[in-house]
Amino acid sequence: MKFRVDRDVLADAVAWAARSLPVRPSVPVLSGLLIDASDDGLVLSTFDYETSARATLSAEVADEGRALVSGRLLSDICRSLPAKPVEMTLDGSRVSLTCGSARFSLQTMPVEDYPALPDMPAATGTVSSDVFSHAVAQAVTAAGRDDMLPVLTGVRIEISGSTISMLATDRFRLSHRELEWSPNSPDESLAALVPARVLGDTARSLTAGSEVTIALAAGGSGEGIIGFEGSGPGGTRRTTTRLLDGEFPKVRSLFPNEHLTRATVDKASLIESLKRVALVAERNTAVQLAFSDGTLTLDAGSGDEAQASESIEATIDGDDVTTGFNPQYLLDGLQVIDESVVELAFTVATKPVVISGSMGDSGANDSSAGTGDTGFRYLLMPRRLLS
Repeated sequence: MKFRVDRDVLADAVAWAARSLPVRPSVPVLSGLLIDASDDGLVLSTFDYETSARATLSAEVADEGRALVSGRLLSDICRSLPAKPVEMTLDGSRVSLTCGSARFSLQTMPVEDYPALPDMPAATGTVSSDVFSHAVAQAVTAAGRDDMLPVLTGVRIEISGSTISMLATDRFRLSHRELEWSPNSPDESLAALVPARVLGDTARSLTAGSEVTIALAAGGSGEGIIGFEGSGPGGTRRTTTRLLDGEFPKVRSLFPNEHLTRATVDKASLIESLKRVALVAERNTAVQLAFSDGTLTLDAGSGDEAQASESIEATIDGDDVTTGFNPQYLLDGLQVIDESVVELAFTVATKPVVISGSMGDSGANDSSAGTGDTGFRYLLMPRRLLS
């Protein structure tokens, strides 16, 4: 194996593939990055039996061949190289890397022990890479992080014709994002439960090109695979991951069909006030929100402890409401809403609030009202207020 490649192209591709490497691999070879040089160029791959990453790039290949080297070490080396072409050669059990006057010699791992990467499923459709990245960032906000409840660490993706819906919940909050895409089959109807961490990392990493291809093969008992493909510097980027097993809770019914109170508030003002008031909120205690007479009053702290209170303007349609929320969960939802004005829709104080970007017209008890052009809704459970 011998090839010559642009330093920036190589460094970007290696970093992209290495980001999927397991922190504590079950076997040593899974810490490796597979380099495959052929007349078609280079393919750099990583795989941990759950998630695979494959980057293709152009290179001047003098001798075909394959080598498996430490992925994280190669990534660190490539990132530090001078801005000159890189030459890599396989010589026995070592790979030599030369860039200008910098020279490295890396020990290889046995290629024959490396697992075969899964095939990319058939393409299901395409979506704008920027729209997809932003939508995923909103959806994963509510995904669980407790590995003892693996189903809740995923994002449920539902495909119905030209619409993709993404749902995530950790039992205390729920995010719902809808977006338009271009399906290969207009009558396609599929669902998948994708690990939120992988989905978030992948969506962020595939914004170099204009589109992302989604490929979904839903199998039984969690054996389905979903794939994502996009463009990167000098070639393509492709990721596959196994779907999560288990039944995602039926959460759509948690969004109420009508609301007795709707309040619209300037998002920036609410975020800044919430951050200040939350400074005195003890761990796991709520910040109180009271909506009355055109004012939202935020309070935190009680008794002999530190206390804080602040009021901001609000447009309130309906009954007065006083409730409380985990301040960080509330901030998480507010910060991923695009619109400058947010709507908080209530049934009663003890029921969840639905937060969305305001369209400027509350739309009288329509459950879809206030979702804005982004199609994002964030449902948050209230917390018990300290007396």
